[in-house]
Amino acid sequence: MDVVYERCAGIDISKADVKVCVRIPGAGKGKRRHVEVRTFPALTSGLLAMRDWLLAEGVTVVGMEATGSYWKPVFYLLEHDMECWLLNARHMKAVPGRKTDVKDAEWIAQLVEHGLVRPSFVPPQPIRQLRDLTRYRTDVVRERAREAQRLQNLLEDCGIKLTSVVSDFLGVSGRRMLTALIAGERDPKVLAELAVGRLRGRREVLEEAPTGYFTTHHGFLAQAMLDRIDQATAMEQRLNTQIGEHVEPFLRQIELLATIPGVSAHTAQVILAEIGADITCFPSAGHLASWAGVCPGNHESAGKHTSGRTRAGDPWLKGVLGQAALSASRTKDTYLAARYRRLIGRRGKKRALVALQHSILIAIWHMFTHDVPYADLGGGYFIERTGKTRATRRLVSQLNHLGYQVSLHPVEAT
Repeated sequence: MDVVYERCAGIDISKADVKVCVRIPGAGKGKRRHVEVRTFPALTSGLLAMRDWLLAEGVTVVGMEATGSYWKPVFYLLEHDMECWLLNARHMKAVPGRKTDVKDAEWIAQLVEHGLVRPSFVPPQPIRQLRDLTRYRTDVVRERAREAQRLQNLLEDCGIKLTSVVSDFLGVSGRRMLTALIAGERDPKVLAELAVGRLRGRREVLEEAPTGYFTTHHGFLAQAMLDRIDQATAMEQRLNTQIGEHVEPFLRQIELLATIPGVSAHTAQVILAEIGADITCFPSAGHLASWAGVCPGNHESAGKHTSGRTRAGDPWLKGVLGQAALSASRTKDTYLAARYRRLIGRRGKKRALVALQHSILIAIWHMFTHDVPYADLGGGYFIERTGKTRATRRLVSQLNHLGYQVSLHPVEAT
C-alpha cells in the first residue's frame, strides 16, 4: 500500500504508561521504513519526554485510540506541535492473534501511515471547556431530579399525598408545607393555610393531603434531601453564570440557534458546546447528522437495503435535540410541527421525533455555514408542495372510510 504520511506514530495509552511506535523513512535510498517502539510513563514528565522524542524524529501525524479519559492529557499535550488523530476503536480492529500493547501501537501506526482511518472530532479548547460546563450542568440537573424523586417516594411512604394535590411539590406552597412538617407541625388546617395563590381555593383537599404518619425519622430524611436539592440548585446557578461567560465569543451562533422553533437559550448552549462554532469540521450537513447519530443506518446486502438503526452518536447532543424536537412538534404553524404531524401517522412518535432532530441539525449546519438565521417554511409547506387537489382528495377519502358522505363547496375569498 502507498505511504500517505511519511513520518507518523501510533500510541497505545493505558493508565500507567504509553507505548509509542514511530514509523519514519529508513536511512539511505530504497531502504525499508524504520520502526521503533518506546515506552513512557503516563506521568507528566514521561509525556514531555515522549513529545520531545516525537519532535526529534520529525513526526507530523500521531494516532491514538480513544481509551476512556486516558487519551486526553496525551492529546492536549501534542495537539499544538503536530496533527493528532483520536481514533474510534471500532474502526481499527486488528487481525486476531497475539495482542499486546506494543502490537496495538504498531497497528495504529500502520493504519495512520496508509491513511486507513479517520480521526474523530475533537473541538478546540474553548469549546471543550464550554462542553465540560454544560455536561456537568446536565449531570447536576439530573441528580436534582433524582433527589426530588426520592423525596416524593419518602412522602408516599408516610402517607403524605402532597404530590397528588400540588403539581409542583417543591414550589412555594409545597416547600412551605414541607418545611412546617419537618419543623413538627401536624395540624392539617395550619398546613393548608400555608398555601399561596390559586391553591388557597382548594383548602379542603389540602387539609386531607398532609394527613399521614410523618415522624421525626421522615423529617430528618426529608431535610437532608431538601438540602441536596438546594445545593444542586445553587450549583446550577453558578454553572449558568460560568457558561454565560464562556459563550460570549460565540453570541452570534447562539443568536442563530435561538431562531429555530423549540430551541431555547439553554438548548442552544448545549448544541454549541457539542458541535462547536467552526462547522467546517463537518464537510456536509449529512456528515454532521451521521456523526450526531440522528440519521438512518446504512445497511446493504446482496443489493438490498434494509432498515437500520441510528448509530449511538453523541448522547449529550441527541438528548438536547430530542428536547428541542419535542418542543418544536408542539409549535403552531411551523414547518417542523407540520413535518411531525405528517410522519407520526405512518412512522410513529419516536421516529417522527428523530426525523425532526435530523431536520434541526441539517438546518443548523446550513445556518452556521452561511451565517443566516433559520427560515421557517411554514405550516402549509407540505400542502403547497403536494398540491391542494391531492390533499383534498386524501382528506375526503379518510372521511369516506369513517362513514361520512362529503360534498365540497369552495369558499369565496373575502
